[in-house]
Amino acid sequence: MGANGVERRPLRRDAQERRDRLVEAARREFARHGVDASLEKIAREAGVSIGTLYRHFPTRMDLLMAAFRPRLDEFMAGAAEALAIEDPWDGFVHYLENLFAMQAGDRGFNDFLSRRFTDNAETERIHDQMCRHIGDVLARAQDAGRVRADLSQGDIVNLIWSNGRMIDATSTTAPNAWRRHLHLMLDAYRAERAHPIPEPPMTDQQLYDAMVHLSQVD
Repeated sequence: MGANGVERRPLRRDAQERRDRLVEAARREFARHGVDASLEKIAREAGVSIGTLYRHFPTRMDLLMAAFRPRLDEFMAGAAEALAIEDPWDGFVHYLENLFAMQAGDRGFNDFLSRRFTDNAETERIHDQMCRHIGDVLARAQDAGRVRADLSQGDIVNLIWSNGRMIDATSTTAPNAWRRHLHLMLDAYRAERAHPIPEPPMTDQQLYDAMVHLSQVD
């Protein structure tokens, strides 16, 4: 079945091979250059014309979703593992370490985590699921008294954004610097470190609008 529920005929072998080459080339280019990577270069890397690319993937988002599917499956599996860890603090740490390790290894996935693509229902569904996972992992640790009660989902997304910029700055000189930053922040997130903060957390609408804005500024 296709994404719209319509049964899709199997591709001929040569067509399937071209599609597979496009997906592999897209994974490499998106990982190197982000979600705005050149489609023309992806087509050249796959040894096909840009027209062939568009026949298989009518929009950039169609190609993105095909390229990111293994990463998304890996990410969702990591989230499930975090929720299955008995100690809520350990689960919280595991979730964030898995998230940021994947972010560090793939610029395109970093972009995907940071933005909202409002014209694509599938990406909206996936982002909503990611937000639920963040909320579940965070609430579990807060309910256990391990994470400060005023930490919000928006604060975690802000950390994703700041980590993305750190990865851009340090990937060639100190590729694991993100782990130090994450653990410094984890120390600040502990319940016993809480103190009043002069600025309230972002609302859900502010957070959503900021992610949409990021998808438009480039």
